[in-house]
Amino acid sequence: MNSVPLKDLTPDNFYNAPVFLDEGYILLTPETPVTNSLINRMAEWEFRQVFTDGYPVDVGASTIEEAGDEEIEESKPITSQSAGDRENLDKVAQFYEQFLKYVELVYTRYVTKNEIILKELSDKVKTLCDVIGENRRYILRILSAGTTSSNYLVNHSVRTTVLAIVLGSHLRLPPHRLIELGVASVLHEIGMVRLPPQLYMAGRQLTDTERHSITAHPILGYNILKEKQFPLAVSLSALEHHERMNGAGYPRGLSGDKISVYARIIAVVCSYDAVTGARPFKEAKEGYEGMVDLLKNSGKQYDDTVIKALVYSLSIYPIGSYVLLTNAKSGQVVDVNPDNPRYPVVLILGSRTPDGKETMLQTSEQGIRILRPMTHVEAEEHRQAKD
Repeated sequence: MNSVPLKDLTPDNFYNAPVFLDEGYILLTPETPVTNSLINRMAEWEFRQVFTDGYPVDVGASTIEEAGDEEIEESKPITSQSAGDRENLDKVAQFYEQFLKYVELVYTRYVTKNEIILKELSDKVKTLCDVIGENRRYILRILSAGTTSSNYLVNHSVRTTVLAIVLGSHLRLPPHRLIELGVASVLHEIGMVRLPPQLYMAGRQLTDTERHSITAHPILGYNILKEKQFPLAVSLSALEHHERMNGAGYPRGLSGDKISVYARIIAVVCSYDAVTGARPFKEAKEGYEGMVDLLKNSGKQYDDTVIKALVYSLSIYPIGSYVLLTNAKSGQVVDVNPDNPRYPVVLILGSRTPDGKETMLQTSEQGIRILRPMTHVEAEEHRQAKD
């Protein structure tokens, strides 16, 4: 790839190929404009250059319409969503609901009986690891659908656990460590139950005093798990998941390699879920926005290797994201491309094959590409307008 000095980036310019911070970090997707805020942020991070195989282009307002017909002939649907796909998705959704109920039982049983059964929890997480290994794209689509439990603590813990296992698999953790990471993720917020529930179940923004009170939960969680004789790695995950690589976290202000590996993974997926998950006092951000938010902070707060794993596991447009394509169609990302996470597989909304199956498309550099992200509402309105 060619290097481009930061001083040569021009606001409102587009590049016809992805722009990278380095070989692994996507900064801009094709036809996403350079902005002043991005240039300023790069300077703040002390980056002096970016890398790309492309060059600046002038993308006009009619890009979608002009590119559409020509590119439809270059990119063909790779497959269609069959009844079997729908059946698999339904089975995984049913399993996910069962796991949610189990985690709710784990928390309830601790509150009412002061009991957490490590062997039982490890066995449940092992099953979850197996399901994710065989059905990763289905379970990530279920996560993208949003909250299914009214208990925020349970819902957040389960979503964090799924994402942590996905990242742990990408990082090639051995099976026993993947299970241990999953157990740590399920219980990383267990200290919250020692706090007044109005703090973590509040349907509003917390006051400064309340936010300060919340910062006690990592120590409370560590003490709970240590008392129950959980492995040290699991207990440290509860203690350290709010520590940050730059030393700005809590409760001990640890930095870099002083933070345990599981805690570094949980820190990233916990933050990603906090951004993309809905709360009564805030709307959820789209997966693309959540990914960009984490990428903005990657040089300061989070482990670079874990951020890279998140990008490659979910792609810059995470599974479940809604997108506008260069053929003027709207779609939903349903799978990543393991050979190139920049070009995921997209289900075309409102499009069916002659035998009535939903159409899926492999985006590509030469064929149909993602032009920009869309909200769910925007994607549906766009589809209805095209019908």
